[in-house]
Amino acid sequence: MTVALIDYGSGNLRSAAKSLERAASEVGLSTRIMVTSDPDVVRLADRIVLPGVGAFADCRKGLGALPGMIEVLEERVVRAARPFLGICVGMQLMASVGREHEDCEGLGWIPGEVVAMKPGDPALKVPHMGWNQLEFTAQKHPVLAGMGQNPHVYFVHSYHLVPADLDQVLATVDYGGRVNAVVGRDNLVGTQFHPEKSQTAGLQLLGNFLKWTP
Repeated sequence: MTVALIDYGSGNLRSAAKSLERAASEVGLSTRIMVTSDPDVVRLADRIVLPGVGAFADCRKGLGALPGMIEVLEERVVRAARPFLGICVGMQLMASVGREHEDCEGLGWIPGEVVAMKPGDPALKVPHMGWNQLEFTAQKHPVLAGMGQNPHVYFVHSYHLVPADLDQVLATVDYGGRVNAVVGRDNLVGTQFHPEKSQTAGLQLLGNFLKWTP
């Protein structure tokens, strides 16, 4: 099995690649993790991972600057239904629009907007940085299986994705109010937290993703 980890100048690629390799080993899969900016490599991959760190608009422009990449993502993820994982801003890019500093069009795969966090408790600082406890929706998604009742995972962000269809929210955390932590539909799943920094729970999620057959 091959996994394309997209390099578009934004993301903790080394850490994500190492975590995917370890997760594959732990679930007994022979997996090749390919860090790539080549759309032809992405086209042939069995699974696709889009990381992201920084501002929404910068990440969107970086992704769009790779000739043919958006078109290949539409072809393989949307039309061919290859399993897709977005991490942090990679998750946010699935939205219709990001509203960080400026309105910027997203990929539009999960209708909704990326908006600033506004904790109800003024003592809570933004960015939301550090460990927090996931709360799953009523029907747990296969990619979230085996993570325990309320696993702790690691966040660094100031914005979050609010889908138009709240049934596409798979898990939240409490940070002065509900913050969407995992979203998904069909063959798409995205985590606002960083599974590559979330130790046992993160490796479990990555292993689940590698085994997932949506």
